[in-house]
Amino acid sequence: MLRSMFSAISGLKAHQTKLDVAGNNIANVNTVGFKSSTTVFEDTLSQVLRNGSSPNGETAGTNPAQVGLGVKVAGITTNFGQGSTQNTGRASDFMISGDGFFVTKQGTENLYTRAGSFDTDGVGNLVTPDGAKLQGWLANANGVINANAEIEDLRIPTGQVLAPVATTGSAISGNLSASAIAADTPVTSQITMYDDLGNAHAVSVTMQKTANPNQWQVTFTDPTATTPQLGAVTLQFSDGSAAFPDPADPTKNLPAGTLAAPTPATYTLPAQTANFAAWTKPVAVDLSALTQYGGKSDAAAKGTAQGGSAMGVLQGYSLSGDGTIVGTYSNGLKQPIGKLALATFTNPGGLEKAGNSSYRAAGNSGNPLIGQAGTGGRGSLTAGALEMSNVDLAEEFTGLIVAQRGFQANSRVITTSDEILQDLVQLKR
Repeated sequence: MLRSMFSAISGLKAHQTKLDVAGNNIANVNTVGFKSSTTVFEDTLSQVLRNGSSPNGETAGTNPAQVGLGVKVAGITTNFGQGSTQNTGRASDFMISGDGFFVTKQGTENLYTRAGSFDTDGVGNLVTPDGAKLQGWLANANGVINANAEIEDLRIPTGQVLAPVATTGSAISGNLSASAIAADTPVTSQITMYDDLGNAHAVSVTMQKTANPNQWQVTFTDPTATTPQLGAVTLQFSDGSAAFPDPADPTKNLPAGTLAAPTPATYTLPAQTANFAAWTKPVAVDLSALTQYGGKSDAAAKGTAQGGSAMGVLQGYSLSGDGTIVGTYSNGLKQPIGKLALATFTNPGGLEKAGNSSYRAAGNSGNPLIGQAGTGGRGSLTAGALEMSNVDLAEEFTGLIVAQRGFQANSRVITTSDEILQDLVQLKR
């Protein structure tokens, strides 16, 4: 009789724990990045009333007779399944799709979280609502990120100035009419070039047919410069029907139609230290895309990847799927300013909850494996969205009913045991 009472008491305690876990899950149904927990029971030791025996030639074998001594909580496991997505539109809200944790730093301790609701503090650090600093890698002045270096505090350098870049390359493409003559109106275009200080110069490009067959004169001018003409080059085309002088040796001819592209294919515009505030680098102008066919002329100058830029000031930022934070500058350029780090664990279930929706590494979680999003089994990142709690209310309320009935059943065992003990005491009146 006493065994049943003590077994029922252990049942009350175990089901109370199950109720506590379910209640905590329901309380966090709207907590960003929360992962629900499940209570697992197991029986305790059993008392052997009769040992079992093995069969022999004369008697059959018997099974042991055992009475259990109750139940205990075997463990409380965490469900790290993906939560639903909530779009917020905030640039500093990040969501992990797949495995991995954001790495944050609280004091000197690294913590790990799935809650991606971040903001900036007074010096631009990306921080959690409780002040932990988001970790990753910062880009250097040229926007290069070394993801093999040690992680550090990520910050948004509000007001950061992006140094100007002098123009070192441009191009002219399109068609120059094969029927043009020297008296025709020249083909004109314009390209913006930048000097070393970021000053913009509207350089005019004039393409004029010469009196020689298949030959054009291309002139570069800056109307605002002391000496407007910056440079000029003569282009030679092939009409496909006659031999042309070899550019490398004018005494020799090339076969007809050999010069599909103009010669020269590139013209180097010299540095303009006398005309510009500080344009100390020559500009390589790519002419290889020019053609001379029948029809209208539509050639135009355009910038290239080395087209240069004015000074820029950081105006905003966005996040790419690999965790790169890309800054948008007032000069229209974009450049990486940092990259988020993600951590994975061999056994996420072994992490210890540290409060504030964070975890810390523990003995059975394994060491954190820190790297870039999308690599090593780590998930991808989405900006302007948050991962919500993965609590299933229907499942939790069903668990509440099961826990309640289990608690009631164990309490009935105690009251029944008490009545039997009372009957025993009253045998002698």
